[in-house]
Formats: sequence, C-alpha cells, structure tokens
Amino acid sequence: MALFGGSRDISLFQTLNKELINDIIQTEIGYYKFVLESTISNMYGESDSKTFYEPLKLACLITRKDQEWQVDEFGPDMDQGINFALLKEGLEEINLVPEIGDILLFNNNFYEVDAKVENQLLLGKDPDYSIATSTSGFGRSHSIILSTHLSRVEKLNLIPLRGGVYPTAISVLEEDAKTAPSGSITSGSL
Repeated sequence: MALFGGSRDISLFQTLNKELINDIIQTEIGYYKFVLESTISNMYGESDSKTFYEPLKLACLITRKDQEWQVDEFGPDMDQGINFALLKEGLEEINLVPEIGDILLFNNNFYEVDAKVENQLLLGKDPDYSIATSTSGFGRSHSIILSTHLSRVEKLNLIPLRGGVYPTAISVLEEDAKTAPSGSITSGSL
C-alpha cells in the first residue's frame, strides 16, 4: 500500500493549486468549445465556417513561445505558439473536455488548439489505470496542457473582445443601411 498520495494529500495539493491559479496569478482566457454537430462540412470533412459555443472564462497558466515572422509575396505574416495549462479538476467541475480545434481567446488574439497533453500525474500515478488494487486510490491526473497556434479572426467568424465589451451587431435592410448607426456592424459587413 502506498504511503503518500491518498485522497487527503491530493485534495490539499489541488486546493493550493486552485487558489494559486484563480486568486493569485489570475490569468484568464476565453474558451470557445467547437460544436461538431452544428458545423456543416463537405465530403472531405472540411468546413469553411465552424460553429462554437459561447465562451467560458477559465483561469490557467500560460507559456508563450517567441513570435515568428514569415515574409512572402503577400507580405509579412506573424505566428505565435502558446501553451495553456488548465487544472483537470476545474475542467471536470464544469464538464469541459478540451479537444483539438477548440479556440482560446487571450490578449485579444485567438489561438486554435493543435495538441492536448495529459501526462502530469501527481506522485506518478493515475488511479484510473491502476493495476494493483492497493494503489487504486492514490495519485491523480493533475493538468491538461493545450498547445496552440495563432489563428486568423477572419477564418473563425468570431468577433474579438475589445475593451471588455463585444461590439453590437445590428441587422438592417439594404434601404436602411444608409441610416445605420456609425460603428455598428451591419449584416452586409459580416
């Protein structure tokens, strides 16, 4: 039988980490979950427009990679990869399963999930895969790390958050387009 890593040890460790991430570090992102059922795809399984749920606000740890610039005949283009580390317990509480293709909003940029890594185990054990019955209550899968890349807003059909408020979208008829309020988005410009 294992000496350390029981439910009380795991509970203490998770409580300290949750407090650290949510109350001290306080780095928050918007998480857009991809809706596969509502996305229309072609015969190759590709889609020009994807559908996402409303964003969830999540606290996480962020590891930024350096920005990379590429210059071609169309001009300069910037890319940046970021890793987002989320506590697995927090995701289980809200019933969120991260998947490739989901979108994360951070610093008014959208990042698309390329890979999901779930190999950070407390005490090197995951009770879901325990072979010995004496260690089935010890250890825990602790976090999920999402590797992402910078994605273009035009490709996502999302409106970025600016100044804490989403811009309003007003649908108008063509004859009323000339009288639409300035600064609003009309149906022709979406």
